Amino acid sequence: MSGQLGFGDGWISARVGHNAMLERLAGEVKWYRFEKLLSCLKPEGAGRPAFEPVMMLKALLLQQWYRLSDAELEEAINDRVSFRKFLGLSLQAPCPDHTTLCRFRTRLAEAGLSDKVFAEFERQLEARGLLLKRGTMVDASLVATPHRPAAPGKEAVDPDAAVTARKGRPGLHYGYKMHAGVDRTSRLIRRVVLTPANINDTVPADRLICGDEAAVYADKAYAKRSRRAALKAQGIKARIMHKSWGGGPALTAWQRRHNALIAPIRAEVEGVFATLKRWFGWSRVRYRGVAKNESHLHLAATAYNMKRALKLA
Repeated sequence: MSGQLGFGDGWISARVGHNAMLERLAGEVKWYRFEKLLSCLKPEGAGRPAFEPVMMLKALLLQQWYRLSDAELEEAINDRVSFRKFLGLSLQAPCPDHTTLCRFRTRLAEAGLSDKVFAEFERQLEARGLLLKRGTMVDASLVATPHRPAAPGKEAVDPDAAVTARKGRPGLHYGYKMHAGVDRTSRLIRRVVLTPANINDTVPADRLICGDEAAVYADKAYAKRSRRAALKAQGIKARIMHKSWGGGPALTAWQRRHNALIAPIRAEVEGVFATLKRWFGWSRVRYRGVAKNESHLHLAATAYNMKRALKLA
């Protein structure tokens, strides 16, 4: 039974299965806060073992931290004592197989709960004083898909993926674009949105602004007069780089100076994207469709924030 020691556990040294990161996460994250959130998930059909939703959520987070497939995650839970400790499973307790893990992730996406899990942990970060809110850095990054574009006359394998030109690079990109709003000082992710790759950066930008930050930092792609006015009305400083509009006057010396000051600050968000891509596997999406992949992105962002919080606390 989950959370209870079995006969074999008493023979194992406390040093076996020691994992400092997982032990800190087990103790510092308020996992009980996710229980009510996940209680609306309907149990699976009869004949299948009933695994607690919070334990399944922890398993999906392990998957993000260690970049595991469903099958690899099942094997790792069976093999690693540290994983079992983190999940609250005794050595004798059954663990979810890869199909159960896959179904739970699908149910999480269908219920629209991944973003709520992400938001709940943001509340925990705020309660701990880790979100400083001195500024939100807004940016976007292209993400590939393992599928190819549709051949002429045939239906696309992933109908939500799209083609776009790559800024400053030759050739075209096929897939998606992840958009993020990142707390400037802590580099904690506060908002994430996934769109087809051909959606302009500025379209989902307002969804990345939290409303409680002191300033918003962004490059020229986000320069809109209406956005600057809206931020000013909220008492938020618009630290958005200026651009010269088509056929309009060139940038003034003040605007060029403004851009030079903003550029290195807003560029810090690229380090967050690099971490998501290199360590969390987000150089390309795993699934088909915006809904499933955005749900996965919220899980990855939650996993990123949990790990990042360990360095800040």
